[in-house]
Amino acid sequence: MLFASRLVEGRLIRRYKRFLADVQLAGGVVTAACPNTGSMMGVAEPGSRVWLSEHDIPTRKYRHTWELVEVPGKKPVLVGINTSRPNGIVAEAIAAGAIPELAGYATVRREVAYGEEGSRIDFVLEGDAGPCYVEVKNVTAAAAKGIALFPDCVSERGARHLRELTRLKAAGLRPVQLYCVQRGDVNEVRPADGIDHEYGRTLREAIAAGVEVLAYRARVTPEEIRIADRIPVVCP
Repeated sequence: MLFASRLVEGRLIRRYKRFLADVQLAGGVVTAACPNTGSMMGVAEPGSRVWLSEHDIPTRKYRHTWELVEVPGKKPVLVGINTSRPNGIVAEAIAAGAIPELAGYATVRREVAYGEEGSRIDFVLEGDAGPCYVEVKNVTAAAAKGIALFPDCVSERGARHLRELTRLKAAGLRPVQLYCVQRGDVNEVRPADGIDHEYGRTLREAIAAGVEVLAYRARVTPEEIRIADRIPVVCP
């Protein structure tokens, strides 16, 4: 997924009210939209280098949208924090055949209503083998030693989606939980049991029931975010 225009670099002053961030740019301070409803654990530290997209749509309240943050370390890494991006990133990867497990389907439908709890699935892939239901989750949090964590806050919605996927499997369909990891410094994904024990429990139940669980790491740059390679999902 290429960004539509060149991103603007700045320094994060603060993230607040969940959906807003003040950023110091070369020309002054701006308030940017922050499209991330999570806690943003470890990726919203004041003073961090950040990158914003710009929009000229007159009806938008905020001209800028926060897209990336640089997380310091022995080798600093860029993290994509915009939770509206993963579906587009995954759709592009499916179309390009970059996710082999989801290849071979003739059509793709997005945001399809389904389930017993009033849910919407991110993708329904359809082909001769029958439909495949794909739920995408954005991963930005990380612990030590290259471990990505999901979720970064209590996610009843995430647990609900896992329950819906488990019911699909029981009905003889193919459900897939796909974690889109928008950072390149992690080697596996684990449930964040210390943050949301219920989600971790529900994930383990879904796996035991036969729900396919995949994680793909993305390559993140100020020019584009693109699916790179598969990493394991580990539930110790």
